[in-house]
Amino acid sequence: MLLTLIRAVFLIVVAGFGVRAVRIVSTHELANPAVLFIGVMLLAVVLLIVDVFTPRKRIAVISALYFGVIVGLFLTNLINEALRPTLENMLDSRVHVIISGFLMIFICYICISTLLQTKDDFRFIIPYMEFSKEVKGSRPLVLDTSVVIDGRVADVAETRVIDQPLVVPRFVLQELQSIADSSDKLRRNRGRRGLDILNRLQKSQGIEVRIHDGEIPELAGIREVDQRLVILAKHLGGKVVTNDYNLNKIAKLQGVEVINLNDLANAMKPIVLPGEPLTVKLLKRGEELGQGVGYLDDGTMVVAEQGAYHLGEMVRLTVTSVLQTSAGRMIFGKIDSAGPGPGNRQVANVASPSHPDDQQRPGPGRSHHAPSHGGPPRPGE
Repeated sequence: MLLTLIRAVFLIVVAGFGVRAVRIVSTHELANPAVLFIGVMLLAVVLLIVDVFTPRKRIAVISALYFGVIVGLFLTNLINEALRPTLENMLDSRVHVIISGFLMIFICYICISTLLQTKDDFRFIIPYMEFSKEVKGSRPLVLDTSVVIDGRVADVAETRVIDQPLVVPRFVLQELQSIADSSDKLRRNRGRRGLDILNRLQKSQGIEVRIHDGEIPELAGIREVDQRLVILAKHLGGKVVTNDYNLNKIAKLQGVEVINLNDLANAMKPIVLPGEPLTVKLLKRGEELGQGVGYLDDGTMVVAEQGAYHLGEMVRLTVTSVLQTSAGRMIFGKIDSAGPGPGNRQVANVASPSHPDDQQRPGPGRSHHAPSHGGPPRPGE
C-alpha cells in the first residue's frame, strides 16, 4: 500500500514538473509543448513498469548505481569548473553546455561500471565496507535438509532447551519441495516428512521459525546447497544444524560452528563402563568369527564375543570396551556363561558313550563309588 502511494506521488510530481517545463518551452518556443509533456510522462511510466516487474532488487546493485551517479556528478562538476575559463574563451556557450552534458554521461557511466565490477574487492565506500559482527543475544540455528527430514530437531526444540530462532533458508525449503515431488516413493515420503516437521515446528509454542528469503552477494553464482548453507550461516553469525558428516567437515573448515544431532544423541545416551554387566538380545552374526550383534533400546550396537551361538536369545555379558564415533557408539562385551560353542559340542560327544559296553563306565558326573550291580547301596557304604 505504501509503495503504491509513493508511485502515485511520483507520477503527480513528474506531471507537475512536466507542466512547468511545457510553460518554459512554450514561452521561448524551443519545442512542441505537447510532445515534451507526453515524452516526460512516457519516460515516467516506463520507469514505473521496470520498477514493478523487478521487485527483487539487489541492494549491492542499487547502491552501485546511486553512488556511481553521485560520484560521476561530483567529478563532472569539478572538471567543468576547471575547464570553464578555457572553454568559454574558445567555444560558444551552447557548445560548452553540450560538451558538459556528454562529459557528465561518460563520467557517470565509468563510475557506475567501475563500482559494479569491483564492489566485492574495492571496499572503501560505505555500503561496501565490511565490519566485524558482534553477535549479541542468541545466535540463530540454520537448519539443513537432512536434519529437517530426520525430525529429531522438533523433539529437541519442544523440550524448550533451545531458545535460539530456527532459520530455514528458502533454498532448503525448495529442496524439500523437489524431494516431495520426486517420482521415487521413498524420496517422496522423505520430502513430505520434512515438510510435516517444518509445519510442526511452526505450530509449536515457544519455537521461533524463520524462512530466510534474503539474497546476499556471497551466494551469487553458487548452486551447491551445502556451500550456500555454510555461507548463509556465516553471514548471519549463526550455527549449522545437520546430520551430514561432509557438511559438518566443510562448515568447520570455514570457521562455522556446527551442531550435529548424532553427536547430541550420543551425548544423551547412558554411559556404560568396562566391567559393568549388560543384558541384550542377539539378533545377527558379527563381522568376525563367532561374534553376535544386538542393539539396545536407544539403537546402540552391542557386539558379543562367542555370541553367534546364542542368536535370538537374551544373554548377559560383561562390557570389555566402548568405542565412540560420530556415527554412534559401539559396545563390546563377553558373555558371562559360555554357550555351546564348537569346543563344548566336542566335549559333549566324547562324554556320551556310544558302545553298549561303555555304559557302565563312570561318566564325568558319576561317583566312582557307585555300585556296579545296580542294587541299593549297603548300609555303611
